[in-house]
Amino acid sequence: MTEQKFTARVVTHIGVEEGAEPEVPFYEIEAVRAKEFIPVAKENLMGLISRGTDDVTIPIFNWAQRNSPYPLHIGLACCAIEFASAFGARWDGERYGILPRSSPRQADVLIVNGTVTWKLAHKIITLWEQMLEPKWAIAMGNCATGGGPFRTAYSVVPGVDKLVPVDVYIAGCPPRPEAMLDGVLRLERLIRERRG
Repeated sequence: MTEQKFTARVVTHIGVEEGAEPEVPFYEIEAVRAKEFIPVAKENLMGLISRGTDDVTIPIFNWAQRNSPYPLHIGLACCAIEFASAFGARWDGERYGILPRSSPRQADVLIVNGTVTWKLAHKIITLWEQMLEPKWAIAMGNCATGGGPFRTAYSVVPGVDKLVPVDVYIAGCPPRPEAMLDGVLRLERLIRERRG
């Protein structure tokens, strides 16, 4: 029996074999980007801002806000676990620019999930009023959207839209993490179409 030689094929993270030169080296891509793309983009943006019209500045702010929603999370029941798992390794909600905040003064999206009781209602209203304009609200799960299985109880608010104006409703009991991410993407489409 003859001895066979096996050579390991080592591939780097960009798909180029170790020792082989990539087709376009990374430093050349960065040089082209710094020399051509960045100055042109900067010039176009400064030209739009210098005009000073609302037709230009509102789309720029809409673009910035829709690509980086900062949600304030009010997790009251089992939907909070689904919200947390949306930022785990599998779904990685931060790749969409979603960065949860713990202060209402730094957040622009209120995400309420779980059973809201009348005893807690004034706290939710206070948090909503502390958020800066423009702000949006998402009701996540059946309990937040309409009271869920507890809607006939005397102590349960039949939907958080009785307290704050809700922009996006996410159904489910509890909704899956991808449903929550889809709800945020729907909100981003609403922000894109905002006028004023």
